[in-house]
Amino acid sequence: MTATRETASETSSILIVDDMEENLVALEAVLGSLAQVVRAQSGEEALKAMLRQEFAVVLIDVMMPGMNGFETAANIKGLDQTKDVPIILLTGAAVDPNYAYRGYTVGAADFLIKPFDPWLLRTKVNVFLDLHRKNRQLVSQADQLKRLLTADGGHPGIPSAAPDPAHASAETSSGTDHTDHTDRTDPTGSVEPPAPPKEPDRLAEVAGQLAQAELLLRDADSPGRADLADRIVELEQAVERLMAARET
Repeated sequence: MTATRETASETSSILIVDDMEENLVALEAVLGSLAQVVRAQSGEEALKAMLRQEFAVVLIDVMMPGMNGFETAANIKGLDQTKDVPIILLTGAAVDPNYAYRGYTVGAADFLIKPFDPWLLRTKVNVFLDLHRKNRQLVSQADQLKRLLTADGGHPGIPSAAPDPAHASAETSSGTDHTDHTDRTDPTGSVEPPAPPKEPDRLAEVAGQLAQAELLLRDADSPGRADLADRIVELEQAVERLMAARET
């Protein structure tokens, strides 16, 4: 098992958990065209897979030997690395009426009874895949905005300190001259051109990307949206501080 979870894949992944091989084959046939499908034949195997790789959604059969579906779901929700992954529980037709309630109690997002409609299952899974992609896009945009702010002000929201006029005056009166007298003439006799002007202000670009991120955030409906919203607010405040520093 790797120490950190892999998150670099461009496509979202689905984890299917069932102790019956024929059930895994059927699920993979229905969902394989939507995203990468990873199999697990026990609750323990599912937990190991989720610690190695990031998944958009996990489908778990309730009736499994050893760690059943409810216990597996509870363990997934109990880990910081996997607590936000949506869970769909699957069970046979002859089920206890309380199964659905138990499923929602342990944190499952949905509960389906076999035999399920393939179209309905694909529709439900596709909703979670779409949310996962939007959340990942928001994280990517937030990181990009931080890089832009860092490049513009040294640190996000922290403008560079302005020189102290009194200190500059004291240095001038004392005869200290910090003027750069470096000879910029190369051996051929030509003079080195002056340094190019500072890159144009990118605050407008940053503000536009913040607006895009906010639109995506309003469309997203997932457990991680609150954290993403906080990150967007911090970036907006950083832009405001930069703008105020430029005006002074």
